[in-house]
Formats: sequence, C-alpha cells, structure tokens
Amino acid sequence: MGSTDGGNGAVFTLADVSKHNTREDCWLLINDKVYDVTKFLDDHPGGDEVLVTATGKDATNDFEDVGHSTTARAMLDEYFVGNINTSTVSLKPNYAALKQPQDNQEKGSDLLIKLLQFLVPLAILGLAFAVRFYTKSA
Repeated sequence: MGSTDGGNGAVFTLADVSKHNTREDCWLLINDKVYDVTKFLDDHPGGDEVLVTATGKDATNDFEDVGHSTTARAMLDEYFVGNINTSTVSLKPNYAALKQPQDNQEKGSDLLIKLLQFLVPLAILGLAFAVRFYTKSA
C-alpha cells in the first residue's frame, strides 16, 4: 500500500489515503501527514461526520479553519500512520478563499441574530413599560 520512509512511517499516495473514507476506516491528510482517526470518531467534539467528509482530499484547510487547540494538535501524533507522497496531491485552487463571501454572509447573519436577540427582549420590555404607563394614566 505504500513504501516505507526510513523508519519515519509509510509513504502513501492520495489514492491510498482516499480508500479510507468510511466510519469504519477513516484516514485524514493534514499538513502532508496521514492520520488514521477511526478510533477517534466517537470522541471528536465536532462529531464524526465532519471527519468522514474530510477524507479523500488534503484536509489541512479544514483542520486549520476550525482553530484547533494545542492539545488537539498534540493528539494527532497518536493517530499518525505515515507521510504523503506530495507529488500525488494535485495543486487545486484554495477553495477556502472562494468560500469567504459565504463565510462573511454567515458572519453577517450571526451578527443579525445576536442583534435581534438583544433588541427583541428590549422592545418587549419597552412595550411592557409603555402599556403600564398608559394603563396607570387612564
């Protein structure tokens, strides 16, 4: 399935890594290193689906975009199975850059939701005071 790399672990092609794309056998490619995260799927705080969908490609951007902690990064060593033959990983455009407008829209809608969560109770409180004021006046 791959050749050895002088004791530093096996060297895999992207095609090799792509075959491990199920809940029962899940490998990820992050920073040119291959990790078998199958045993971690149930413990992953973000759920197993996010890991399974990151198979078959270079998942470095996915991993970095989440902003994993130092502890999470250290945990990777436990799942290391080898390195990637970088010549087998195609240089595709960075789709993370293309997703930015959508991310900005999501941030905008998150801001709107937070603003509404603040303003709606404030409006209800104002309405309650107005009703109380007018009922006492009359």
